[in-house]
Amino acid sequence: MDRDQIKTTFDRQAATYDQQWSKLVALRDCLHLLLGSVFATLPPAARILCVGAGTGAEIQLLAERYPGWFFTAVEPSPAMLSACRERAEAQGYAQRCRFHEGYLDSLPADQPFDAATSFLVSQFILDRQERSAFFRAIAERLRPGGLLASSDLASDLTSAAQQSLLEVWFRTMATAEPSTEALQRLREAYERDVGVLPPAEVEAIIRSGGFDAPVQFFQAGLIHAWYSKRTATRGEA
Repeated sequence: MDRDQIKTTFDRQAATYDQQWSKLVALRDCLHLLLGSVFATLPPAARILCVGAGTGAEIQLLAERYPGWFFTAVEPSPAMLSACRERAEAQGYAQRCRFHEGYLDSLPADQPFDAATSFLVSQFILDRQERSAFFRAIAERLRPGGLLASSDLASDLTSAAQQSLLEVWFRTMATAEPSTEALQRLREAYERDVGVLPPAEVEAIIRSGGFDAPVQFFQAGLIHAWYSKRTATRGEA
């Protein structure tokens, strides 16, 4: 999926996005619960980069749990970013947020971040070198040893067992996409627009982007999440 497609797709979904996926919110909440613990050792005034922030659900969780943290939301969809901003204003932490419409390469240079999130984002980059470059761009924004928490759909779809799990996953998705037509569109999107790779391959791509060996800390169906530290280069503390 190219950049214009991503922007258009999520602009169209923004108004009803949270409501549409509300029946599956338990999956997100479990991931976010663990995310808070993954980031628990960060400084009291940590600076967090949220790449593909969407409507800002993980920012809300972290802002409420860590009232001294500051956030930069990077989101190419103006409608999604507007929803993210509205959530922050409604919940009272907007003054600790910076909202950037666009991609990471257009974010003005600033001091390094302590940590970053990237949830269900890199899976839309089908070219592996570009996907590695995506993670490298995040690594370049982090301080040495800075943490990345990322999640993507991952599965070895050549395996009979994983094909069986894929059918279970689609039945799970059907609770949020109840019509036959919507579910068929989702299947087609997985085949055309989503780079579902075996978990070990996703981990290798993250490492090639400038991170230490990722640690998987969450799985629910096809969603896998990892945390990893930015690899320090020679001369860095």
